[in-house]
Amino acid sequence: MNLEAFLHNLHYDIDKTKPPDLVVDWEDGPLAYKLYRGLQVVPLSSEVPLTLDGGEALVKPDLRQIGHFLWYIFGLTQFSQSVPTSNSMVQNMGLLQMYRRFVPSGGALYPNELYVYLKLEDLPEGVYHYDVAHHRLVLLRKGNFDAYVARALGNRCDLSACFGTVFVSTLFWKNFFKYNNFSYRLQGLDAGTLIGQLLDVAKRFGFASGVYFQFLDRAVNDLLGISEREESVYAVIPLSTEPAFQWFAGRNEGEQCSATDLCRELPKVKHDYYVRSRKVKEFPMLIEMNEASLLEWLRPIRQISEEMIVDSEDLAVALPQVKRLSYDLATISRNRFSPDGDFIMAKISQEQLAYLLQEATASFRYRNDLDGAHENPVSRVSLYVCLYNVEGIPDGAYRYDSAAHTLRWIRQGDHRLKLQQGMPSDNVNLSQVPLIFHVAGDKGHLTTALGYRGYRIQQMEAGMLVQRLLLAASAIGIGGHPLLGFDARLCDEIYKMTSQGITSLIQIPVGPYRHSPRLVGGLHV
Repeated sequence: MNLEAFLHNLHYDIDKTKPPDLVVDWEDGPLAYKLYRGLQVVPLSSEVPLTLDGGEALVKPDLRQIGHFLWYIFGLTQFSQSVPTSNSMVQNMGLLQMYRRFVPSGGALYPNELYVYLKLEDLPEGVYHYDVAHHRLVLLRKGNFDAYVARALGNRCDLSACFGTVFVSTLFWKNFFKYNNFSYRLQGLDAGTLIGQLLDVAKRFGFASGVYFQFLDRAVNDLLGISEREESVYAVIPLSTEPAFQWFAGRNEGEQCSATDLCRELPKVKHDYYVRSRKVKEFPMLIEMNEASLLEWLRPIRQISEEMIVDSEDLAVALPQVKRLSYDLATISRNRFSPDGDFIMAKISQEQLAYLLQEATASFRYRNDLDGAHENPVSRVSLYVCLYNVEGIPDGAYRYDSAAHTLRWIRQGDHRLKLQQGMPSDNVNLSQVPLIFHVAGDKGHLTTALGYRGYRIQQMEAGMLVQRLLLAASAIGIGGHPLLGFDARLCDEIYKMTSQGITSLIQIPVGPYRHSPRLVGGLHV
């Protein structure tokens, strides 16, 4: 299968991404976290703060703060036991036991891993892996790598002014074992929700951050000692406490180097790690897609903007003017819940909808190397929604115009039944849901501008917006459930997206819910 056909099937023909006779070997499934063996470890404080309600003073953090920072991003936060409702996706699994985190993940498999390059006064300088299971750091390489990482980023970041750099990777087998090739789509989205949480937590700790989607992959992977046939870094995020830090400075064209040249500067390392699976199957399509996305050289990087969307003049609903939500991130992260059959129908007020939409899109703005120095670029992903039972707004399909804080009418009527018929699973009853959101983006998945790397960048940005929407929903006391089991063609038709050159990337039912019967325990001291 060629790569374009593969991307098409990932989006429009999900059944073609996995064998029809696929049987998931649950007994031989991998752990949801990577365990390195035989390396030096640094324990992190488990006495995490129970509130995160504002940015702290811009001072260089210590190891204790870094431990809290990492736990709120990706640590094990909750143990849950429940009995799943039988449906076409979950059968005969008995008691369902899960270790949850503050970010959602397809099947709670968490295919991503976190690595950090740290320069702290109370920790040896070096590159570490965040051991989620034990809440500790594992030392992979000792030393100062400012110059190396800076060149891997195309000399677009002053690493000497950063106290740390986070690397978000994907370990392919962690969800390939269940989803087969469809896992490639999930991996980008999961990385995006993780990055979204990271950026929000960084603000609460007073850290400035910027996301680099384009870098010399093999050089970065070599620094961490990982093989891109098993795992690869998707995003690099430096952290600074310098208030006047200049992000994405223009690089010196005379100092360019290739990934191959840069890799020669470090001795190769290979670390032993444990995944539990006795048999790891091959995933050639994921490897081929990843290899097609790798950068040997950093080409000139330009801003990727969204095409102008032509709105209908028939109806525009101006939403109430509301202030930005003020909330404790720790509390709403703990309270965030993904309802399955737990949605209950209740009327949504215009004010609730206004808070939800404004907070999700306003908090989504972030620094990245595609936008460069632009403060308020046009977003490459946007929010559409099918409304039902919203106070004072006709049922129908709308696009949210964040600049005007207005809903742009597209198609009238109740679309819940049609959307339900487009779902292969009955795990969510959309007749009980007042708000069904769709994140939309370029139908070509940015491949014209960014090659095959554009696909995973688009999925990451979609995931980041999803995380913002889920946190905003939690802040106003309702829940959301991200779904990839939906009919993208059907949604595109409802929203008349085809002529606009965009497509639906993910579906998120949002609304009030009742708590399902389950045993839940918080994993913090």
